[in-house]
Amino acid sequence: MKRGADRRRALGAPVVAILAAGFGAGSPAGAVAPECRTTPVPAAILTSVDARGELAFASGTRGVLDGLRWPEAPDRAEAARSWLLAQAGTPLALVARGETDRWGRVHLDATGADGTVDLAGGLVEAGLAAVDAGERHSLCRPALLAVEAGARRAGRGLWAEADQDARDGAALRTRLGRFVVVSGRVLRVGERARRTYLDFAGRGADGLTVTVSKRTWRQLQERGLSAASLRGRLVRVRGVVEVWRSPILDVASADMIEILDAAQGR
Repeated sequence: MKRGADRRRALGAPVVAILAAGFGAGSPAGAVAPECRTTPVPAAILTSVDARGELAFASGTRGVLDGLRWPEAPDRAEAARSWLLAQAGTPLALVARGETDRWGRVHLDATGADGTVDLAGGLVEAGLAAVDAGERHSLCRPALLAVEAGARRAGRGLWAEADQDARDGAALRTRLGRFVVVSGRVLRVGERARRTYLDFAGRGADGLTVTVSKRTWRQLQERGLSAASLRGRLVRVRGVVEVWRSPILDVASADMIEILDAAQGR
């Protein structure tokens, strides 16, 4: 399995150190959210990976890697699948997070016994998968965002392309029902009883609106953000595009809203 060993070495000590520092964290404050609570699973050997990123192990365990968005493009999905299959035959330590999903799959962290490979971290570091909390309220391993940032700076894989422009509503509409990573400046913040709205385009313009649940908005406020401090800030958001009057991203996790610039004049 020379190829697998080469790929494990390619993950690199700095990346493993970043992941180890944030492994198991449920939030920046250290509290463990219900969906991030861990349950040990017997060590197992990876036997197969399907086209949607579902992993099967010799023990009978079936699951997906936690904190990732499996790539939608067939060529990119196959590249991610090939990377994972290079780890087949290696004993892996498995940890289940939260409850099984609607398809009965376990959300997993999977690492090598010797600590030189992390399946989720390796995919992200290679630019083969984006970080995503999905339908969960918390990103259980926020350190994955730092690993993704390194792949983004290097332009690897998915990050050879720039983020979607939050002001380009026409382009976002073509991505209806698909996962996107979008960046832009917040022009308006509207706080309502049940939701808060972040608008990235002027009135009457066709651009992105991000909807934030009351719970997620409270989490953002606990991190020191407010309607006033968000206006004018450069932000990156990610999620699945919906279209109402304008393109919409409904963000369930505060970790999926990244502030990219420093507060100006505050």
